[in-house]
Amino acid sequence: MHPKALLEACTELVRLTLKFDHPADAIVSRFFRDNRGLGPRERATLAETVYTVLRKKLLFDHLAPSGSGPKERRLAILGFYGPGDFLRSALTDQEKRWLDQCEAVKPDDLMERHRHNLPEWLVQPLKDQLGDGFWPLVENLNLGAGLDLRVNALKAKRADVQKELQQAGIKAVPTPFSPLGLRIAGKPALNKNEAFLRGDFEVQDEGSQLLAMLVDAKRGEMVVDFCAGAGGKTLALGAAMRSTGRLYAFDTSAHRLDALKPRMARSGLSNVHPAAIAHERDDRVKRLSGKLDRVLVDAPCTGLGTLRRNPDLKWRQTMAGVEEMAVKQAAILQSASRMVKSGGRLVYATCSVLPQENEAIADAFSAANPEFVPLSAGEVLANLKVENAPSLCSGGNNGQLYLRLWPHLHQTDGFFAAVWQKK
Repeated sequence: MHPKALLEACTELVRLTLKFDHPADAIVSRFFRDNRGLGPRERATLAETVYTVLRKKLLFDHLAPSGSGPKERRLAILGFYGPGDFLRSALTDQEKRWLDQCEAVKPDDLMERHRHNLPEWLVQPLKDQLGDGFWPLVENLNLGAGLDLRVNALKAKRADVQKELQQAGIKAVPTPFSPLGLRIAGKPALNKNEAFLRGDFEVQDEGSQLLAMLVDAKRGEMVVDFCAGAGGKTLALGAAMRSTGRLYAFDTSAHRLDALKPRMARSGLSNVHPAAIAHERDDRVKRLSGKLDRVLVDAPCTGLGTLRRNPDLKWRQTMAGVEEMAVKQAAILQSASRMVKSGGRLVYATCSVLPQENEAIADAFSAANPEFVPLSAGEVLANLKVENAPSLCSGGNNGQLYLRLWPHLHQTDGFFAAVWQKK
Protein backbone atom coordinates (compact mmCIF):
# COMPACT_ATOMS: atom_id res chain seq x y z
CA MET A 1 0.00 0.00 0.00
CA HIS A 2 1.21 3.53 -0.82
CA PRO A 3 2.50 5.37 2.30
CA LYS A 4 -0.11 8.13 1.98
CA ALA A 5 -2.96 5.63 1.71
CA LEU A 6 -1.67 3.64 4.69
CA LEU A 7 -1.36 6.79 6.82
CA GLU A 8 -4.92 7.75 5.84
CA ALA A 9 -6.12 4.30 6.92
CA CYS A 10 -4.25 4.65 10.24
CA THR A 11 -5.87 8.06 10.73
CA GLU A 12 -9.34 6.64 10.18
CA LEU A 13 -8.75 3.71 12.54
CA VAL A 14 -7.40 6.06 15.24
CA ARG A 15 -10.54 8.19 14.83
CA LEU A 16 -12.83 5.19 15.25
CA THR A 17 -10.93 3.80 18.24
CA LEU A 18 -10.82 7.08 20.18
CA LYS A 19 -14.60 7.20 20.29
CA PHE A 20 -14.25 4.51 23.00
CA ASP A 21 -17.71 3.16 22.25
CA HIS A 22 -16.36 -0.40 21.83
CA PRO A 23 -13.18 -2.24 22.93
CA ALA A 24 -10.19 -1.41 20.74
CA ASP A 25 -9.59 -5.00 19.65
CA ALA A 26 -13.21 -5.25 18.44
CA ILE A 27 -12.89 -2.00 16.46
CA VAL A 28 -9.62 -3.14 14.86
CA SER A 29 -11.13 -6.53 13.94
CA ARG A 30 -14.19 -4.87 12.43
CA PHE A 31 -11.96 -2.51 10.40
CA PHE A 32 -10.02 -5.47 9.02
CA ARG A 33 -13.26 -7.27 8.07
CA ASP A 34 -14.45 -4.15 6.27
CA ASN A 35 -11.10 -3.81 4.46
CA ARG A 36 -10.27 -7.37 3.41
CA GLY A 37 -7.67 -6.26 0.87
CA LEU A 38 -5.18 -5.37 3.62
CA GLY A 39 -2.09 -7.58 3.77
CA PRO A 40 -0.38 -8.86 6.97
CA ARG A 41 2.13 -5.99 6.99
CA GLU A 42 -0.57 -3.32 6.60
CA ARG A 43 -2.64 -4.94 9.33
CA ALA A 44 0.34 -4.97 11.70
CA THR A 45 1.05 -1.30 10.99
CA LEU A 46 -2.57 -0.30 11.55
CA ALA A 47 -3.01 -2.28 14.77
CA GLU A 48 0.30 -1.29 16.34
CA THR A 49 -0.19 2.38 15.42
CA VAL A 50 -3.56 2.41 17.19
CA TYR A 51 -2.21 0.63 20.27
CA THR A 52 0.76 3.01 20.46
CA VAL A 53 -1.64 5.97 20.37
CA LEU A 54 -3.68 4.39 23.18
CA ARG A 55 -0.60 3.63 25.29
CA LYS A 56 0.85 7.13 24.92
CA LYS A 57 -2.36 9.10 24.60
CA LEU A 58 -1.56 11.84 27.16
CA LEU A 59 1.86 12.48 25.63
CA PHE A 60 0.50 12.57 22.09
CA ASP A 61 -2.42 14.80 23.15
CA HIS A 62 0.22 17.15 24.58
CA LEU A 63 2.30 17.19 21.38
CA ALA A 64 -0.50 17.18 18.79
CA PRO A 65 -1.76 20.79 19.14
CA SER A 66 1.55 22.15 17.84
CA GLY A 67 0.94 20.45 14.47
CA SER A 68 -1.48 21.11 11.63
CA GLY A 69 -4.27 19.13 9.99
CA PRO A 70 -6.84 16.84 11.66
CA LYS A 71 -5.92 15.77 15.19
CA GLU A 72 -6.40 12.06 14.38
CA ARG A 73 -3.82 12.37 11.60
CA ARG A 74 -1.31 14.00 13.96
CA LEU A 75 -1.86 11.23 16.51
CA ALA A 76 -1.42 8.59 13.79
CA ILE A 77 1.85 10.23 12.71
CA LEU A 78 3.16 10.25 16.28
CA GLY A 79 2.20 6.63 16.87
CA PHE A 80 3.05 5.29 13.40
CA TYR A 81 4.46 1.77 13.49
CA GLY A 82 7.01 1.31 10.77
CA PRO A 83 10.18 2.74 9.19
CA GLY A 84 10.61 6.49 9.65
CA ASP A 85 11.52 7.12 6.01
CA PHE A 86 8.36 5.27 4.89
CA LEU A 87 6.24 7.52 7.11
CA ARG A 88 8.03 10.71 6.06
CA SER A 89 7.36 9.99 2.40
CA ALA A 90 3.65 10.48 3.22
CA LEU A 91 4.12 13.81 5.04
CA THR A 92 4.12 17.42 3.94
CA ASP A 93 7.25 19.52 4.61
CA GLN A 94 5.41 21.25 7.45
CA GLU A 95 4.51 17.90 9.04
CA LYS A 96 8.11 16.71 8.75
CA ARG A 97 9.38 19.79 10.59
CA TRP A 98 6.74 19.33 13.29
CA LEU A 99 7.62 15.63 13.71
CA ASP A 100 11.32 16.53 14.03
CA GLN A 101 10.42 18.93 16.85
CA CYS A 102 8.32 16.29 18.62
CA GLU A 103 11.05 13.67 18.36
CA ALA A 104 13.57 16.13 19.83
CA VAL A 105 11.57 16.43 23.07
CA LYS A 106 13.46 14.72 25.90
CA PRO A 107 11.47 12.51 28.32
CA ASP A 108 13.12 14.23 31.32
CA ASP A 109 11.64 17.56 30.19
CA LEU A 110 8.07 16.21 30.23
CA MET A 111 5.52 16.48 33.01
CA GLU A 112 4.97 13.27 34.95
CA ARG A 113 1.53 12.66 33.42
CA HIS A 114 3.01 12.80 29.91
CA ARG A 115 5.56 10.16 30.93
CA HIS A 116 3.25 7.67 32.66
CA ASN A 117 0.26 8.11 30.33
CA LEU A 118 -2.21 6.89 32.94
CA PRO A 119 -5.49 8.48 34.10
CA GLU A 120 -4.96 10.36 37.36
CA TRP A 121 -7.40 8.19 39.33
CA LEU A 122 -5.22 5.14 38.64
CA VAL A 123 -1.82 6.65 39.43
CA GLN A 124 -1.98 6.90 43.22
CA PRO A 125 -3.32 3.37 43.85
CA LEU A 126 -0.42 1.98 41.80
CA LYS A 127 2.17 4.19 43.53
CA ASP A 128 0.79 3.19 46.93
CA GLN A 129 1.32 -0.48 46.11
CA LEU A 130 4.56 -0.34 44.16
CA GLY A 131 6.57 2.62 45.45
CA ASP A 132 9.76 2.66 43.38
CA GLY A 133 8.30 -0.09 41.20
CA PHE A 134 5.76 2.32 39.69
CA TRP A 135 7.99 3.54 36.85
CA PRO A 136 9.27 0.05 35.90
CA LEU A 137 5.61 -1.00 35.63
CA VAL A 138 4.79 2.01 33.43
CA GLU A 139 7.69 1.22 31.11
CA ASN A 140 6.63 -2.41 30.87
CA LEU A 141 3.00 -1.54 30.08
CA ASN A 142 4.17 0.55 27.12
CA LEU A 143 6.16 -2.33 25.61
CA GLY A 144 3.20 -4.54 24.78
CA ALA A 145 2.89 -8.23 25.68
CA GLY A 146 4.50 -11.36 24.38
CA LEU A 147 2.64 -14.54 23.50
CA ASP A 148 2.36 -17.50 25.88
CA LEU A 149 1.11 -20.98 25.06
CA ARG A 150 -0.19 -23.73 27.35
CA VAL A 151 0.68 -27.24 26.21
CA ASN A 152 -2.30 -29.59 26.44
CA ALA A 153 -0.92 -32.27 28.77
CA LEU A 154 -3.73 -34.60 27.69
CA LYS A 155 -2.20 -34.81 24.22
CA ALA A 156 1.39 -33.62 24.19
CA LYS A 157 4.61 -32.88 26.08
CA ARG A 158 6.13 -29.41 26.30
CA ALA A 159 9.49 -30.43 24.83
CA ASP A 160 7.82 -32.07 21.83
CA VAL A 161 5.66 -29.02 21.08
CA GLN A 162 8.68 -26.75 21.49
CA LYS A 163 10.63 -28.86 19.00
CA GLU A 164 7.78 -28.93 16.46
CA LEU A 165 7.38 -25.14 16.66
CA GLN A 166 11.13 -24.77 16.18
CA GLN A 167 10.91 -26.85 13.00
CA ALA A 168 8.15 -24.51 11.79
CA GLY A 169 10.49 -21.53 12.32
CA ILE A 170 8.86 -20.39 15.56
CA LYS A 171 11.21 -19.98 18.52
CA ALA A 172 9.55 -20.93 21.79
CA VAL A 173 11.18 -21.04 25.24
CA PRO A 174 9.76 -22.62 28.43
CA THR A 175 7.98 -20.16 30.72
CA PRO A 176 9.83 -19.67 34.03
CA PHE A 177 6.97 -20.67 36.35
CA SER A 178 4.28 -22.72 34.61
CA PRO A 179 5.47 -26.26 33.79
CA LEU A 180 3.12 -26.32 30.79
CA GLY A 181 3.98 -22.93 29.29
CA LEU A 182 5.95 -21.83 26.24
CA ARG A 183 6.76 -18.19 25.43
CA ILE A 184 7.03 -16.88 21.89
CA ALA A 185 8.61 -13.66 20.68
CA GLY A 186 6.56 -11.64 18.22
CA LYS A 187 3.12 -12.60 16.93
CA PRO A 188 3.43 -15.46 14.45
CA ALA A 189 0.25 -16.87 12.90
CA LEU A 190 -0.48 -19.99 14.91
CA ASN A 191 -4.03 -20.83 13.83
CA LYS A 192 -2.81 -22.91 10.87
CA ASN A 193 0.00 -24.62 12.75
CA GLU A 194 -0.45 -28.42 12.77
CA ALA A 195 0.19 -28.75 16.52
CA PHE A 196 -2.45 -26.07 17.19
CA LEU A 197 -4.99 -27.76 14.89
CA ARG A 198 -4.37 -31.07 16.69
CA GLY A 199 -5.12 -29.37 20.01
CA ASP A 200 -1.60 -29.81 21.38
CA PHE A 201 -1.54 -26.23 22.69
CA GLU A 202 -3.69 -23.17 23.35
CA VAL A 203 -2.75 -19.50 23.62
CA GLN A 204 -2.88 -18.64 27.35
CA ASP A 205 -0.89 -16.16 29.43
CA GLU A 206 1.42 -17.82 31.94
CA GLY A 207 -0.38 -16.02 34.78
CA SER A 208 -3.69 -17.52 33.70
CA GLN A 209 -2.05 -20.97 33.67
CA LEU A 210 -0.92 -20.48 37.27
CA LEU A 211 -4.47 -19.54 38.31
CA ALA A 212 -5.76 -22.81 36.91
CA MET A 213 -2.99 -24.67 38.79
CA LEU A 214 -4.19 -23.17 42.09
CA VAL A 215 -7.50 -24.98 41.64
CA ASP A 216 -5.52 -28.27 41.55
CA ALA A 217 -8.42 -30.14 39.92
CA LYS A 218 -8.09 -33.94 40.17
CA ARG A 219 -9.32 -36.95 38.23
CA GLY A 220 -12.96 -37.83 38.81
CA GLU A 221 -13.90 -34.65 40.69
CA MET A 222 -16.82 -32.27 40.21
CA VAL A 223 -15.48 -28.83 39.32
CA VAL A 224 -16.90 -25.53 38.08
CA ASP A 225 -15.29 -22.61 36.27
CA PHE A 226 -17.87 -20.08 37.38
CA CYS A 227 -17.13 -17.20 34.98
CA ALA A 228 -15.70 -19.28 32.15
CA GLY A 229 -15.83 -16.80 29.26
CA ALA A 230 -14.16 -18.32 26.21
CA GLY A 231 -12.81 -21.11 28.40
CA GLY A 232 -9.03 -20.78 28.58
CA LYS A 233 -8.92 -21.86 32.23
CA THR A 234 -11.71 -24.40 31.66
CA LEU A 235 -9.54 -26.23 29.16
CA ALA A 236 -6.57 -26.17 31.55
CA LEU A 237 -8.75 -27.62 34.33
CA GLY A 238 -10.16 -30.31 32.03
CA ALA A 239 -6.67 -31.43 31.03
CA ALA A 240 -5.58 -31.54 34.69
CA MET A 241 -8.61 -33.80 35.33
CA ARG A 242 -7.49 -36.04 32.41
CA SER A 243 -10.95 -35.60 30.86
CA THR A 244 -12.59 -37.46 33.77
CA GLY A 245 -15.17 -36.33 36.32
CA ARG A 246 -17.50 -33.46 35.49
CA LEU A 247 -16.39 -29.89 34.69
CA TYR A 248 -19.04 -27.18 34.41
CA ALA A 249 -18.27 -24.01 32.46
CA PHE A 250 -20.77 -21.35 33.61
CA ASP A 251 -21.07 -17.87 32.15
CA THR A 252 -23.83 -15.28 31.73
CA SER A 253 -22.85 -14.86 28.06
CA ALA A 254 -23.88 -17.67 25.71
CA HIS A 255 -21.91 -15.88 22.99
CA ARG A 256 -18.67 -16.19 24.96
CA LEU A 257 -19.36 -19.86 25.67
CA ASP A 258 -19.89 -20.46 21.94
CA ALA A 259 -16.22 -19.55 21.46
CA LEU A 260 -15.33 -22.44 23.78
CA LYS A 261 -16.88 -25.13 21.56
CA PRO A 262 -14.24 -25.27 18.77
CA ARG A 263 -11.51 -25.11 21.40
CA MET A 264 -13.11 -28.05 23.25
CA ALA A 265 -13.24 -30.03 20.02
CA ARG A 266 -9.51 -29.52 19.44
CA SER A 267 -8.61 -30.25 23.05
CA GLY A 268 -10.00 -33.79 23.09
CA LEU A 269 -11.87 -33.13 26.36
CA SER A 270 -15.16 -34.93 26.94
CA ASN A 271 -15.83 -33.90 30.55
CA VAL A 272 -16.70 -30.21 29.93
CA HIS A 273 -20.33 -29.07 30.22
CA PRO A 274 -20.84 -25.42 29.15
CA ALA A 275 -23.99 -23.73 30.44
CA ALA A 276 -25.23 -20.16 30.15
CA ILE A 277 -26.70 -18.87 33.42
CA ALA A 278 -28.87 -15.80 34.01
CA HIS A 279 -26.95 -14.56 37.07
CA GLU A 280 -25.00 -15.85 40.06
CA ARG A 281 -28.23 -16.94 41.79
CA ASP A 282 -29.42 -19.06 38.83
CA ASP A 283 -31.29 -22.31 39.62
CA ARG A 284 -28.43 -24.32 38.08
CA VAL A 285 -26.15 -22.86 40.74
CA LYS A 286 -28.60 -23.60 43.55
CA ARG A 287 -28.94 -27.24 42.45
CA LEU A 288 -25.19 -27.72 42.89
CA SER A 289 -25.13 -26.34 46.43
CA GLY A 290 -22.59 -28.19 48.57
CA LYS A 291 -21.75 -30.70 45.82
CA LEU A 292 -18.54 -29.48 44.17
CA ASP A 293 -14.95 -30.41 44.93
CA ARG A 294 -13.45 -27.29 43.35
CA VAL A 295 -14.91 -23.90 42.39
CA LEU A 296 -12.98 -21.31 40.40
CA VAL A 297 -14.46 -17.80 40.44
CA ASP A 298 -12.60 -16.01 37.65
CA ALA A 299 -14.55 -12.85 38.42
CA PRO A 300 -15.49 -10.12 35.95
CA CYS A 301 -13.16 -7.21 36.64
CA THR A 302 -11.74 -3.98 35.20
CA GLY A 303 -9.02 -5.96 33.40
CA LEU A 304 -6.38 -3.41 34.40
CA GLY A 305 -3.78 -6.17 34.65
CA THR A 306 -4.01 -6.57 30.87
CA LEU A 307 -3.01 -3.01 29.87
CA ARG A 308 -0.06 -4.33 27.83
CA ARG A 309 -2.62 -5.97 25.52
CA ASN A 310 -5.64 -3.71 26.06
CA PRO A 311 -4.36 -0.16 26.62
CA ASP A 312 -7.79 1.32 25.88
CA LEU A 313 -9.10 -0.07 29.19
CA LYS A 314 -7.36 2.65 31.20
CA TRP A 315 -9.36 5.30 29.29
CA ARG A 316 -12.63 3.36 29.48
CA GLN A 317 -12.62 2.71 33.24
CA THR A 318 -13.26 5.03 36.19
CA MET A 319 -12.94 4.70 39.97
CA ALA A 320 -16.75 4.73 40.17
CA GLY A 321 -16.72 1.77 37.80
CA VAL A 322 -14.20 -0.01 40.01
CA GLU A 323 -16.46 0.45 43.03
CA GLU A 324 -19.47 -0.89 41.12
CA MET A 325 -17.40 -3.87 39.97
CA ALA A 326 -16.33 -4.65 43.56
CA VAL A 327 -19.97 -4.96 44.66
CA LYS A 328 -20.63 -7.40 41.82
CA GLN A 329 -17.45 -9.39 42.56
CA ALA A 330 -18.35 -9.83 46.24
CA ALA A 331 -21.86 -11.04 45.33
CA ILE A 332 -20.55 -13.52 42.75
CA LEU A 333 -17.94 -14.94 45.13
CA GLN A 334 -20.53 -15.37 47.90
CA SER A 335 -22.99 -17.17 45.62
CA ALA A 336 -20.34 -19.40 44.05
CA SER A 337 -18.99 -20.39 47.48
CA ARG A 338 -22.28 -22.14 48.28
CA MET A 339 -21.47 -24.82 45.71
CA VAL A 340 -18.31 -25.93 47.54
CA LYS A 341 -18.70 -29.13 49.55
CA SER A 342 -17.10 -29.79 52.93
CA GLY A 343 -13.34 -30.18 52.39
CA GLY A 344 -13.56 -28.59 48.94
CA ARG A 345 -11.51 -25.75 47.49
CA LEU A 346 -12.57 -22.24 46.40
CA VAL A 347 -10.39 -19.95 44.27
CA TYR A 348 -11.18 -16.28 43.59
CA ALA A 349 -9.21 -14.64 40.76
CA THR A 350 -9.08 -11.43 38.71
CA CYS A 351 -6.88 -9.91 36.03
CA SER A 352 -6.88 -6.59 37.90
CA VAL A 353 -4.07 -4.91 39.86
CA LEU A 354 -6.30 -2.85 42.16
CA PRO A 355 -6.67 -3.83 45.86
CA GLN A 356 -10.37 -2.88 45.76
CA GLU A 357 -11.01 -5.82 43.40
CA ASN A 358 -8.52 -8.18 45.00
CA GLU A 359 -7.34 -8.16 48.63
CA ALA A 360 -10.37 -6.16 49.80
CA ILE A 361 -12.79 -8.74 48.33
CA ALA A 362 -10.81 -11.71 49.67
CA ASP A 363 -10.37 -10.24 53.16
CA ALA A 364 -14.06 -9.36 53.45
CA PHE A 365 -15.09 -12.85 52.30
CA SER A 366 -12.80 -14.51 54.86
CA ALA A 367 -14.20 -12.32 57.65
CA ALA A 368 -17.81 -13.11 56.70
CA ASN A 369 -17.32 -16.85 56.09
CA PRO A 370 -15.30 -18.47 58.89
CA GLU A 371 -16.08 -21.93 57.50
CA PHE A 372 -13.69 -21.11 54.64
CA VAL A 373 -10.07 -21.34 55.77
CA PRO A 374 -7.57 -19.29 53.72
CA LEU A 375 -4.75 -21.33 52.17
CA SER A 376 -1.31 -19.95 51.30
CA ALA A 377 -1.20 -19.58 47.50
CA GLY A 378 2.59 -19.73 47.67
CA GLU A 379 2.55 -23.05 49.50
CA VAL A 380 -0.06 -24.50 47.13
CA LEU A 381 2.10 -23.59 44.12
CA ALA A 382 5.29 -24.83 45.80
CA ASN A 383 3.61 -28.21 46.42
CA LEU A 384 2.81 -28.28 42.69
CA LYS A 385 6.53 -27.89 41.97
CA VAL A 386 6.26 -24.29 40.69
CA GLU A 387 9.74 -22.77 40.91
CA ASN A 388 10.21 -19.65 43.06
CA ALA A 389 6.56 -19.78 44.11
CA PRO A 390 7.05 -17.32 47.04
CA SER A 391 8.18 -14.62 44.58
CA LEU A 392 4.75 -14.78 42.92
CA CYS A 393 2.85 -13.97 46.08
CA SER A 394 2.16 -11.32 48.73
CA GLY A 395 0.07 -10.75 51.85
CA GLY A 396 -0.48 -12.67 55.06
CA ASN A 397 2.00 -13.43 57.81
CA ASN A 398 4.39 -15.25 55.49
CA GLY A 399 3.95 -12.95 52.50
CA GLN A 400 2.57 -15.84 50.45
CA LEU A 401 -1.18 -15.69 51.14
CA TYR A 402 -2.28 -14.37 47.75
CA LEU A 403 -1.01 -14.88 44.22
CA ARG A 404 -0.03 -11.38 43.01
CA LEU A 405 1.48 -11.18 39.53
CA TRP A 406 2.84 -7.97 37.97
CA PRO A 407 3.86 -7.45 34.32
CA HIS A 408 7.19 -5.79 35.19
CA LEU A 409 8.16 -8.38 37.81
CA HIS A 410 6.88 -11.64 36.36
CA GLN A 411 6.46 -10.92 32.61
CA THR A 412 2.81 -11.99 32.84
CA ASP A 413 -0.40 -10.00 32.82
CA GLY A 414 -1.38 -8.60 36.22
CA PHE A 415 -3.26 -11.28 38.17
CA PHE A 416 -4.58 -11.89 41.66
CA ALA A 417 -5.87 -15.07 43.30
CA ALA A 418 -7.00 -16.16 46.77
CA VAL A 419 -7.54 -19.79 47.84
CA TRP A 420 -9.75 -21.26 50.59
CA GLN A 421 -10.64 -24.72 51.87
CA LYS A 422 -14.08 -25.31 53.32
CA LYS A 423 -14.10 -26.92 56.76
